[in-house]
Amino acid sequence: MYDSILVPTDGSTQAMYAAEEAIRLAAELEATVHALYVVDAFEAKIVPITKEEDGKRDEYEAYGADVTGEVAEMAEDAGVECVTAVRDGVTHDQIASYVDENDVELVVMGSRGLTNIEEMLLGSTADKVIRSVEVPVTVVHKQPNENLDWMIRGADTVHG
Repeated sequence: MYDSILVPTDGSTQAMYAAEEAIRLAAELEATVHALYVVDAFEAKIVPITKEEDGKRDEYEAYGADVTGEVAEMAEDAGVECVTAVRDGVTHDQIASYVDENDVELVVMGSRGLTNIEEMLLGSTADKVIRSVEVPVTVVHKQPNENLDWMIRGADTVHG
């Protein structure tokens, strides 16, 4: 069904819930998980002009390596292959590029749960990703639910 699953992560609780769900699904499907962290200068409020700001970018990249490493450890514990990457740029654009460049077939991501006003003004990253990629996107709002298994198997049976 899916051989390659992308989990964009920012290290948040919701992102880690999404990673758990993606890894569980990947284990069942024998798929590879890709963990991606994007250093978004706009969201991080950094612009690499001064040496101090370059240092801040390095901190964000190190943090990205740490959080993608956490996902890789979770995957390894579950017997799932995991590829990690850290990129610079606009988050949803980098996710879309990664999907295209790596033949990703499914994106599983967390949602921060912006307020209605924040979402109207900024738009959610999940919404932008859904509009930017040509593959299915699953948005995880809460801790994974074991009851999801029957839906996945049911979907596979119906379309398989």
